Amino acid sequence: MPKSPYDSLGERLTRKLAGYSSRRGFIARLGMALAAAPVLPLLPVARAEPAKTDFERNAQTTDDKKCSYWKYCATGGTLCSCCGGGSHTCPAGAEPSPVSWIGTCRNPDDSRSYIIAYRDCCGKPACTASKQCECEGADHELPTYRPQLNSSITWCFGKAAATYHCSTAALVGLTGS
Repeated sequence: MPKSPYDSLGERLTRKLAGYSSRRGFIARLGMALAAAPVLPLLPVARAEPAKTDFERNAQTTDDKKCSYWKYCATGGTLCSCCGGGSHTCPAGAEPSPVSWIGTCRNPDDSRSYIIAYRDCCGKPACTASKQCECEGADHELPTYRPQLNSSITWCFGKAAATYHCSTAALVGLTGS
């Protein structure tokens, strides 16, 4: 059976390549490539800053009695700071719920993200603060099929008096990013 022209061309190219290279040379080049590969992730890469949400563009760090306070990015309800408590403490006569939901908020002063634990204060009638203290921050909130990350649920279950009064926002720590 006669050889096809493609077979002849392939054989000539392979023999020519074999004449100019050796197995040791190939193994040496492969070794250099494998040794240099771990260095590639260290090269500079332009990383884009994530886009800011509406809340992050308007967040402030001075007045914890306003919904735009940076720690309230995922809070839902009336602020305890408007009801005789603090941004992270319940007012007298109310007690914190045994469970909380969490959020990640960016502090505009240092541009770092922090984990915030939101907890409802229970046991007193609902606080009647002004409308500016009724917040519905839903930054990075997930739907109710992940209830631990949803602020639309009253978290006073597990208490003798399950009456909702207000919500707090306690800083837990810095995120890994």
